[in-house]
Amino acid sequence: MRKWEVLQTIADSGLVAVVRAENPSEAAQIAEALAAGGVVAIEISFTVPGAVDVIKCLSESGAMARKILLGAGTVLDPETARIAILAGAKYIVSPSLNLDTARLCNRYQVPYLPGAGTLRDIVEAMECGAGIVKVFPGESLGPDFVKAVRAPLPHAPLMPTGGVSIENVASWIKAGCVAVGVGGHLTAGAKRGDFESVTRIAREFMARIQEARA
Repeated sequence: MRKWEVLQTIADSGLVAVVRAENPSEAAQIAEALAAGGVVAIEISFTVPGAVDVIKCLSESGAMARKILLGAGTVLDPETARIAILAGAKYIVSPSLNLDTARLCNRYQVPYLPGAGTLRDIVEAMECGAGIVKVFPGESLGPDFVKAVRAPLPHAPLMPTGGVSIENVASWIKAGCVAVGVGGHLTAGAKRGDFESVTRIAREFMARIQEARA
């Protein structure tokens, strides 16, 4: 899949599910539950033990690999980014901008989504080729921050992560975000072994995003 196709898929879906788990088996189960709920873009955080094995397993899983767009999150350096890309990650997400990681992703034409928390950070990320800029931490900044940024930068492709919930996801979308990143608010049930709740909440998130866009 080409770089622009990956970015378009994320934008069309409107949701990137952030998967953090205690082990590779749990991460894979969460990914399957999310896919059943209609989530396309799934980000495996490198805080997951054996994250690269999860990415590799899911990317080679045939039917599952065709359903989802797999990315790697909490990528702090180009070495980790390259490992993730070789394992099958189609996009790279970082909590902040790392220039060497940006260069590596641009070299291989893999979308890079770095975190940014100020107007200056957002501009710098776009100058370094970020296809989507992760507004982080979302719970501290809020939808009003996005509105303020989009006044001077209406072309900025923003995706908040952190603090996005069922109750406020519409506010983020209406503020002008191209997508949202959601972790614990989406996958909390997995800690209890309740993967059906993950699927149910995923469907609700997708429905609210579509309603907000309409």
